[in-house]
Amino acid sequence: MDSVLSSESVAAGAPGTGAGGMYVRDSVRQSVKLLIVGHFAVGKTTLVGTLSEIRPLRTEERMTQAGAPVDDLSGVPDKTHTTVAMDFGRLTLSDRLVLYLFGTPGQGRFKRLWEDLSRGALGALVLVDTRRLDQSFEVMDLVERHGLPYAVAVNAFDGAPVFPEEEVREALDLHPATPLVTCDARDRASSARALIALVDHLIAMDREAS
Repeated sequence: MDSVLSSESVAAGAPGTGAGGMYVRDSVRQSVKLLIVGHFAVGKTTLVGTLSEIRPLRTEERMTQAGAPVDDLSGVPDKTHTTVAMDFGRLTLSDRLVLYLFGTPGQGRFKRLWEDLSRGALGALVLVDTRRLDQSFEVMDLVERHGLPYAVAVNAFDGAPVFPEEEVREALDLHPATPLVTCDARDRASSARALIALVDHLIAMDREAS
């Protein structure tokens, strides 16, 4: 896998790949499916849209009073829409390789969608928010239950508390080999670095297995 999947290609994107290019190049021979996961309102839709070279597919619906008992808006009082199925984006890395990014819904009531979305995925990038780290456990449990390697990215929301990496690792009970990075889902370079952390992790695991 590492012969075509590299950190540099994730950061730069494919040469000559236009943001408006709708179709995958005829030369592409390999596609990689990655999940972008996290709890409710952690920035998954934003990150997929930031990285995607095509107009991302979004399945957002306006939040209503009916969802108030199940959608906890603590820390995100201004949120008005939520993903109800998935987000989808594409990032072409070379003439031979394309990444497909699938953002999952964050609410527990959409767990059944995970079975389909996780099928065929190579790994997952888990977004977390330091204001609501406890809400990440259920998502990480789902990722592990489906056997997906993952990296964790702390989405740096404005005004959110900043903790040392060791404290975040301990709070999330992360394995020492699990990558932990900080990103801003609104910024392409920052989001690319988070994706690179996952890619490097997958490459390392692939080399160990071979």
